[in-house]
Amino acid sequence: MSTYVYGIAARSHPSLPRDMEGVGTPALKVRVLEEGELAAIVSDAPEDLRPKRKDLLAHQNVLNEAGAGGAVLPMRFGSVAPDDASVTGVLAERAEHYLERLKALDGKVEYNVKASHDQEAVLHRVMSDNPELRALAQSNRQSGGGSYEDKLRLGEMVAAAVQNREAEDAALLRQALENTAAAESVGPDSTGWLANVSFLVERAKAEEFLAGVERVRQEYPHLEVRVNGPLPPYSFVEPAPSEPAEARV
Repeated sequence: MSTYVYGIAARSHPSLPRDMEGVGTPALKVRVLEEGELAAIVSDAPEDLRPKRKDLLAHQNVLNEAGAGGAVLPMRFGSVAPDDASVTGVLAERAEHYLERLKALDGKVEYNVKASHDQEAVLHRVMSDNPELRALAQSNRQSGGGSYEDKLRLGEMVAAAVQNREAEDAALLRQALENTAAAESVGPDSTGWLANVSFLVERAKAEEFLAGVERVRQEYPHLEVRVNGPLPPYSFVEPAPSEPAEARV
């Protein structure tokens, strides 16, 4: 039977979750595979595994249980190996890399921060910051709305100003939060967000980090900022781009 992998920890981890339930219907028992200085938290893999809420929560619960007692390299939902021997083989082959990552992530959690613009507020801001835009908008109003060409020009200028503001605010958000984070990882672009960044934060600095998020909200009310965390450090299982990476998970 295939083996479902939740995460990787040090063999000396004080609270590896044995005999708890994981994914599957009925839920499958979680067990630990040991190899050298490492341990993999696994269960059998369900044949019909799908990203259903029940299984997503089960995956998260196993990682939360393990992560409460020490560093764990979390695997993404759906990580499946052919069998137990394949898992222990990878642990042996990549031991140095995994041990380095465990050391780097010890005592840290991930916060994912996404930001978007309040459309009305950002339009007011770009108009306030751009005399040319204000002048053209006023001219259009005084002439009964302006010609088609004037309206088109105003629309293009406003769109460009908002796009520039998105880039500026994305940089501003990262600068405001990076000093309280050990590392950051920029997520994929997605519609509706001007920033999608995960921050690796020491547990002891979590309150300081969240206070920084709140300052951004207060100082820049045209930004809508959402935070998800604390999370297992999914985005940091691999080294950051500036770190050496001799092997990949």
